[in-house]
Amino acid sequence: MQVADNVFLLQATKGAYAYLVCGAETVLIDTGLPWQGKGIIRELAAMGVQPRDIKQILLTHYDVDHIGNAALLQEATGAKLWASETEIPYIRGDRPRPGFKKYLPYLLRVRRPEKLNAYVPGESIGGVKAEPTPGHTPGHVCLLYKDVLFAGDLVENKNGRLRPYPAAWNWNGPVLRESIKTVAALPFRLVCPAHGLPIERGGQWENLPR
Repeated sequence: MQVADNVFLLQATKGAYAYLVCGAETVLIDTGLPWQGKGIIRELAAMGVQPRDIKQILLTHYDVDHIGNAALLQEATGAKLWASETEIPYIRGDRPRPGFKKYLPYLLRVRRPEKLNAYVPGESIGGVKAEPTPGHTPGHVCLLYKDVLFAGDLVENKNGRLRPYPAAWNWNGPVLRESIKTVAALPFRLVCPAHGLPIERGGQWENLPR
C-alpha cells in the first residue's frame, strides 16, 4: 500500500508493519514477525520488486517483531543489514534483553543474521537517515526519509491518535519521553509507526505526553 511518494507499507506485516522505500536505493525498513517472511517476498513480487532489488535493510530496534525475518531476507536479497551499535549485541544474542523481554526469544524463535552494520551518525543510507531515539529499547532509532518518519516503537497509532508506546514494553520511560521531545524538531509530515497505520503529524506530536 503506497503511503507517500516512493514509500509503501507492506500489508503482509500487519501487526508490526515494515515499510519499503524506493528512493536512491530500494530500502526495507524492519522485517516483521518470524512467520511473515514468505508473505513479504510474495507481496514484493506482486509490486514488481524482486529480492535482489533490495540493497539495504534498516532495523529500528531488536524486538522479535522487527527482526523476525532479518536473516531470511538478508539471505534472499544480499542486502546490507543495519542497526544501531547499541542494538547489535541484542540482535546477535550476545547480550540478554532487559526485563521480561529476555524470555521472548524462547517463545518466538528467530534466526540470527550473519552480519550487521552499525549506523554512522549523520550518514544516510539510500536516502534514509537514522535518528537515535532510545527509550523503548536502549538503542532504538527512528528513520527519516524526506518528510516521512518511520517511528518504530517510539509511538503507536491507537484509534487514529498518536501516543507513546505503552510503558510496560519500554526499557526506560523517561528516556523515551526525552526522545519524543527530541524528534519534535525533525521536519516530518507523515508518521509511519510499526503498530497502527501511517498518520499525518498535524499537531499531534507536539501534544504527546512528555
